[in-house]
Amino acid sequence: MTIHGEHPFADAGGEKDPARRLRGRLAGRVTLWTSGATARSPDRAGLTMSSVMVATGDPAELLGLVDPDSALGESLEVGSPLAVTVLDWSHRQLADAFAGLTPAPGGPWRLTSWRGEDHPPVPHDASAYALAEVVDLQEVGWSTLVRARLDHLSVREDAEHDPAELVHHRGRYRRLAPPGGS
Repeated sequence: MTIHGEHPFADAGGEKDPARRLRGRLAGRVTLWTSGATARSPDRAGLTMSSVMVATGDPAELLGLVDPDSALGESLEVGSPLAVTVLDWSHRQLADAFAGLTPAPGGPWRLTSWRGEDHPPVPHDASAYALAEVVDLQEVGWSTLVRARLDHLSVREDAEHDPAELVHHRGRYRRLAPPGGS
């Protein structure tokens, strides 16, 4: 894992690629994509991502741009199971660790407990996650476009548990308070 001296998406004016600068201005929810047979699988991989879309339909699909050189990118093939967790504000350290931005002694898998005896790992305190299966992989620019069929969704809707949202915008995390919250 490489720890960068600077944030790779930080806005540095005219020095960065214009497409990266544009992408940085498009706020996106921060997600964690994980693969591997189970939460305890030795071949599990994970990556923090905000280049994600949900395509509704029957079946619904999840689309994401994955770094092909990442452990996750190298682990995926058509038919691979995925878990995609929508991260909350409280997951900032986990997001940075899986993005390779901060050190995680013992690895990022040690930063929280996981569930997933029969599916890829999901943080135990996830308020929203999806289980999916990769249906297509395609090179797009410097990324791999992953299309995954959504097989199972879990979204907590209770009023007592409405966490602040973790959003990535212009190279940093932003906190969006829940509706009616502070």
